[in-house]
Amino acid sequence: MKKIGLKCTVASLLTCALTVPVLAQDATAITTGRTDHQLIYEVIEEGLAALGYKNNEALTGNYPAIHLSIGQGDADYTAVHWKPLHNEFYSKSGGDDALVRAGPMYTNAMQGYFIDIKTAKAHNITSLEQMKDPAIKALFDTDGDGKANMTGCNPGWGCEKVIEHHLDAYKLRDHVNNDKGAYFALMADTIERYKAGNPIFYTTWAPNWIMGTLQEGKDVMFLNAPFSSLPGDQGTNTEWPDGRNPGFGVNDNYILVNKEFAEANPKAMAFMNGLKIPVPDLSVMMTRMNNGEKSPEQLEQIAKDWIAAHQADWDKLIATAKAAN
Repeated sequence: MKKIGLKCTVASLLTCALTVPVLAQDATAITTGRTDHQLIYEVIEEGLAALGYKNNEALTGNYPAIHLSIGQGDADYTAVHWKPLHNEFYSKSGGDDALVRAGPMYTNAMQGYFIDIKTAKAHNITSLEQMKDPAIKALFDTDGDGKANMTGCNPGWGCEKVIEHHLDAYKLRDHVNNDKGAYFALMADTIERYKAGNPIFYTTWAPNWIMGTLQEGKDVMFLNAPFSSLPGDQGTNTEWPDGRNPGFGVNDNYILVNKEFAEANPKAMAFMNGLKIPVPDLSVMMTRMNNGEKSPEQLEQIAKDWIAAHQADWDKLIATAKAAN
């Protein structure tokens, strides 16, 4: 974590006292490196800049490394921390002694398993349990090994841990291949298979541009999990009020902050605690990105457009943060 160091002599003590309050504190984010996530950081950086902070070049890493870096003070914050999905990363990186959750920035983020609606209707597929049926799993077998191929999450992501847990809990390991790698590259292939009229089986979440490209109820439908089962301390009940069960818990997204930075920077924390970007807004922003607005300048403009669309609330948030002590 960046520190500001000042050395004051007795003769310059008054000058130092007058200078310290107007010096900008550095803020260093650590990200996944994903372009869709960058949109959130662009918004945060606009806010921190308005408060007088210098935004350093962001670090990147996978989720375990991100949490450890913040806990150790190598970075000040990350913008994508899902609770309860990332609870294990949180506890292993110092927990409440080293970390502070600011927010939540958005709530009720969902994840689930999906197949194309044409195949679902043609074969009356509604549940993950049906992947044990040889005739059903054969529909999604893309490598000829007798198992259904599912596009899954990257190794090291919280959702990958849930999927691996489900393969054992639901006794699906002999019936489903969890295809892991570069998720968005794998999903590009999945989408091309869908466009070609072939069955697809994958996992995704919201907010995410994929939910706008493969729309639930139009292009795809989610599969019910046999029962609720989650690893670690993520909770036990994943059933929705309407009786459906995606198998993943509903998550809230927080900005995760190094505790030392949080205690030393009340203005930044007031901003981060007050920032709200609803899931539908993020999905719209991410769809713009996926449709071609991917350059650094374009990502910054998408963030500025969102701020402009909520200017009154934004101005109030910045004013409140400036007054924080």
